[in-house]
Amino acid sequence: MLTKKAIILSMALLLSACGYHLRGAVQLPENMKSVYIDGSSGPLLEQFRQVMKSSSAKISDSRAGAGIVIKITNEEFNRRVVSLSSRGKSNEFELEYRLDYEFANAKDALLMERQTVDIRREYYNDQQFVIAKENEENVIRNEMYLQAVQTIFNRARVVLEAGAK
Repeated sequence: MLTKKAIILSMALLLSACGYHLRGAVQLPENMKSVYIDGSSGPLLEQFRQVMKSSSAKISDSRAGAGIVIKITNEEFNRRVVSLSSRGKSNEFELEYRLDYEFANAKDALLMERQTVDIRREYYNDQQFVIAKENEENVIRNEMYLQAVQTIFNRARVVLEAGAK
């Protein structure tokens, strides 16, 4: 029994020493442990919540309690046909997700000018599996939202670390 506990303890120490962390977890600076998000769509806000939850941080209900304010503007999702079959059905789609954002502090002083995130994905639309392809598009959209959130957090980390120096 004692050797079993020793093995479990040593495995836990080895995993923590090798840099293992949960998938989706983001290392956030101390002043990003509370973030206020202004002007976000529902799916993007949900991805912010997921990332913040896995990083032991929270989304603030007001500007006053936040270490940083992320202002989202001009958020849009576009879908266009890239190619058609001989019957005129769409074979391939391109998804484009674009948003502008800027960072401010709790007193609304600008920390970073407006930046743009532009993400594009293409996928093949097999006409025999229409329901599965609709699900695939939803998965791709969620991945695009997640990529946008990670990009915003990475830039926020850089801005906050540069401001602290």
